[in-house]
Amino acid sequence: MVSTSMNHTHVKSSSAGASLDPQRIKQDFPVLQQEINGHPLVYLDSAATSQKPQCVIDAVNHFYTHDNANIHRGVYELSMRATQAYENARATIANFLGASRPEEIIFVRGTTEAINLVAQTFVRDRMGVGDEILVTTMEHHSNIVPWQLLCQQTGAVLKVAPINDAGEIILDAFREKLTKQTKFVAITHASNALGTINPVADMIALAHDKDIPVLLDGAQAAPHLPINVATLGCDFYTISSHKMFGPTGVGALYGRYDLLSDMPPYQGGGDMIRSVTFEQTTYNDVPHIFEAGTPHIAGAIGFAAAAQYILQLGFDKLLTYEKELLDYATKALIAIPEIRIIGTASEKVPVLSFIIEGVHPHYVGTILDQKGIAIRSGHHCAQPIMDRFEIPATVRASLAMYNTKEDIDALAASLKDVLEVFR
Repeated sequence: MVSTSMNHTHVKSSSAGASLDPQRIKQDFPVLQQEINGHPLVYLDSAATSQKPQCVIDAVNHFYTHDNANIHRGVYELSMRATQAYENARATIANFLGASRPEEIIFVRGTTEAINLVAQTFVRDRMGVGDEILVTTMEHHSNIVPWQLLCQQTGAVLKVAPINDAGEIILDAFREKLTKQTKFVAITHASNALGTINPVADMIALAHDKDIPVLLDGAQAAPHLPINVATLGCDFYTISSHKMFGPTGVGALYGRYDLLSDMPPYQGGGDMIRSVTFEQTTYNDVPHIFEAGTPHIAGAIGFAAAAQYILQLGFDKLLTYEKELLDYATKALIAIPEIRIIGTASEKVPVLSFIIEGVHPHYVGTILDQKGIAIRSGHHCAQPIMDRFEIPATVRASLAMYNTKEDIDALAASLKDVLEVFR
C-alpha cells in the first residue's frame, strides 16, 4: 500500500484512536448479512462495484421519502430542499478530493462519462493530425476507447507507455514517450486489474514540465487512498460513486476551474442554459453548463454520504488495515504452489489477480460461487493487460474495509478445493 506525505488537511475523521474494526464495519452493510448457496456471503468483487452502507441507503431513501423534487428550477419548499442537498453533495465531493471550490466538481454518470466529457470538450479541439495522446498499458477500457474515438475524429495518435513484469510503470519509458507531439496524458491512478498504484505525482510533473495537461482515472484509487488534487497538480480527476460505496450511475469529474471555464458544453438541454431562442442560446456557468437535464439527484446525495462515511473512518486507519489485509491475502495465495499472482507491484490497492495452473478462471469463479464466494473472473475491462502478460483472463479478489481475514481463509480453502476437483 502506498505511503504518502501529502498534505490532506481537507480530510477530517471522527474516528481518531482505535484501529479499524472490520467486523463492526461489516455490520454497516446490509447486503453482507446473508447466505449464498448455504454459505455466508464472502464478497470479493469491490473493484467492480462496492457494497453500500446503511447510511448511504438511508440518505437515498430520505431524499425520495421527504425531499423528492427537481432542482435549480422550483421556488417551492421541496425543490429548494432538493437543490440544497444536491449542492451540498457537490461541496462534499469537492472536500473529499481537495478541490479549491465546489464549482470544480461536475456530476456525471461515472468515470467513463467523465473521461468522454474531457475528450470531447477539452482535448478534441487541441488535437490535429499526428498529435499524440499518451496512456499506459494498464488502463481500463474506459481510458482507452474514448481516446481511440478521438483519434479517429482528429487524426491524432494513441501512444502507450509500457509496464514491467511486476505490473509497474517504467518511468524512464514514460518520460521518453512525452514528445513535442504529445498534447494530452490520461493515466490510471491505480489499476483495476493489477492493483498497481502509479507514481502519479512524478508522472504529472514530467508532463507538466512539457506543458502537457494530465487526466487521472481515480476510480480505483478513491476508495482506498486520500486524494488531494491540488497537491497532485493534475488538471482533471475522475471518480465513480459505485466504486466507493455509493450508488451506481453517478460520479464526479474534477477539473481546474480555469480549464472548465474555457470548455464548450458536452451536451445540450435544460439547466445548462441561461436563455434559449431559435436563433441563439447562451450557456450557464460552470459547473451547470456540463450538467444538462435532470441529474441523478438522489445518487449525488448518496454519493456524498459514501464520501463522508469513508472520511469518518479515517484514511490513516483505512490504509493500515487494507495493507494488513492485502499482505495476509498475498501470503495465503502464494502458499498454494499452483497459483501465480499477476501484478506484484510494491505499492498496490487491495487487489489480487491470479491464475491457477490448468484451470480456466471462469471455472474458478463458478465453483467459488457455490461456496458463497463472489469473485471476478475475466479480463476486467483491461484486455491490453491480459495481452501484456500473455493470458486470456485472471481470477481477481478485490478487497475493501468490510473484508476480514476470515474471508481470506475461506477463499484460500475454497481454492484448494478447486484444485482437488481438477486433479
